[in-house]
Amino acid sequence: MRINSSSRFKRSYKKQPSHIQDDFDEKIRIFISNPFHPSLHTHKLSGNLADYYAFYLRDGYRVLFDFGEDGVVLLINIGSHNDYKKWSRN
Repeated sequence: MRINSSSRFKRSYKKQPSHIQDDFDEKIRIFISNPFHPSLHTHKLSGNLADYYAFYLRDGYRVLFDFGEDGVVLLINIGSHNDYKKWSRN
């Protein structure tokens, strides 16, 4: 599996508290091994983000991503649950 990060994801990641960045760094290792590991609570989204998936971080934070072709995953955004509710496909 290859992981690519959107520019939006990179900007959002830099704005997160250090404990969320650390949690992401741990969880992405698990994700690479098994994207549907129970500890990640990976799930398909609905509504305006229905084409995407998310997995959980601590304190209600989420990582928005998409499965691409040939084993490529695109990380789209990272943020709190309140942020996540405001995200759109744009």
